[in-house]
Amino acid sequence: MTEPLFREDAYLASAPGRVRRITPEGGIVLDRTIFYPKGGGQPGDSGRLEWNGGVCTIAGTVKGPADDPDAIVLVPDGEGVLPPDGAEVETRLDWDRRHRHMRMHTALHLLSVVVPLPVTGGQIGSEKSRLDFDMPEVIHDRNFIQARLGQLVDGDHPIGVEWIGEAELDADPGLVKTLSVRPPRGAGRIRMIRIGTGEAAVDLQPCGGTHVRATAEIGRVTVGKIENKGKANRRIAITLDD
Repeated sequence: MTEPLFREDAYLASAPGRVRRITPEGGIVLDRTIFYPKGGGQPGDSGRLEWNGGVCTIAGTVKGPADDPDAIVLVPDGEGVLPPDGAEVETRLDWDRRHRHMRMHTALHLLSVVVPLPVTGGQIGSEKSRLDFDMPEVIHDRNFIQARLGQLVDGDHPIGVEWIGEAELDADPGLVKTLSVRPPRGAGRIRMIRIGTGEAAVDLQPCGGTHVRATAEIGRVTVGKIENKGKANRRIAITLDD
């Protein structure tokens, strides 16, 4: 198992770790990591490892294989040397890229509030992100979505993590907005992302990804046109203005 440090603190940009093993494909498994593995529409992190006598560039991060599902595998760029098994390393994120993913991910949660329909798919990118909705007919035009999304961002709503039991989720299935991705089960509890507090609560939904601390940190978001992607499927893309 790899301890996912990013799950408790998404703002860790560097941290020490130890090499557990090198996979047959040349991936690096650490005992703990700040690197988020690709999943839930969010790309895997990139960055580098440093150890006594070496440096390795990490091109991406993925979840472990079926025989080690709790592992997180760092994927080197294919050049240079790999750290030896058992080596103590310092991990360093490509922080600018990760932070944009965090801003985008939180913005997509807000988009799912503005457009309160089932989500059929989504993708987070550092330059452009999108959600697909089960939307037979357009319920809001682009200008409305742009204005309402901007209001939620400017509201500077705090964002926090909560945990609920699987039975609680079963009792309130409406918490799950995504039709294509279901929350991981089997551990007895589900990680939830809450935006806002008390009477100012904005959203609560299962999510394993990384997010900013408050909505104002997202910055200005531009909403693209509403695209028809099938009989009842419509896509809305967003970009960050910086």
